[in-house]
Amino acid sequence: MSEYTTLTLEYPEESIAVMTFNRPDRLNAITWDMVEEIHDVLNRMEEEPSTRVLIITGAGRGFCSGTDLKAGRDTNGEAPPTINVSQQSRKQRRIADIPIHIRKIPQPIIAAVNGVAAGGGFSFAMACDVRVAVKSARFIASYINIGLGAGEIGSSYFLPRLVGVSRASEILYTGRDVWAEEAERIGLISRMVEDGEAVNAAMEVARAMLGKSPFGLRMTKEVLNHSIDAPTLESAIYMENRTQTLAVLTDDFQEAVQAFQEKRLPNFSNEG
Repeated sequence: MSEYTTLTLEYPEESIAVMTFNRPDRLNAITWDMVEEIHDVLNRMEEEPSTRVLIITGAGRGFCSGTDLKAGRDTNGEAPPTINVSQQSRKQRRIADIPIHIRKIPQPIIAAVNGVAAGGGFSFAMACDVRVAVKSARFIASYINIGLGAGEIGSSYFLPRLVGVSRASEILYTGRDVWAEEAERIGLISRMVEDGEAVNAAMEVARAMLGKSPFGLRMTKEVLNHSIDAPTLESAIYMENRTQTLAVLTDDFQEAVQAFQEKRLPNFSNEG
């Protein structure tokens, strides 16, 4: 299974990994141990080219409810010792590095949102490449509800790009619940499914991805990450041209063309 304490890492099928936030009694709220374990899993993915798709989900009723505000308090409910600005800055950077790390690893990542995704959990879901969610799922930009600014762990970057500036502004300013039905309508998620079916739906998407060449899958993530912030059309097309020039020289391209002509499934080399 896995050696982690706040999450699990499993390989239900060849080339597919599933990371599950595993603090169901706290709706999978984030602790600093969890932050480090997430980074460890992402580092592991970078070293596992045989793992081609990563699915992220949560145990129990929630996906991830954000930072655990009770973590670190003693049994009497007393607050932990005060930390200084420098210490807080290091912690802030460490948790905020997670969406950057998510975007850097070569595997496409699918968020299987099985319940509430609030605060940091909302940001983690938005950082993924694809999001599927159950009908009872809800997304909450809860930062502003606890006295913080609504820009946290990449939320002010991802949300306007996913749903547009006007909708993102209203969601971030109000901190209201966005239920799965609305999330699907506005483009925050790509698919809404019945409760209990989030991981199954994510597995369907993952299997469809595995039908493509490994090189093409990785390069698509690179191109999307580049083009979403490309300053000009020319810049985006430059990256596309680079990718296609390399791709057309791979054995998998030749195999895909031959398979198309022979009306069969391609047999990719899983290299490149």
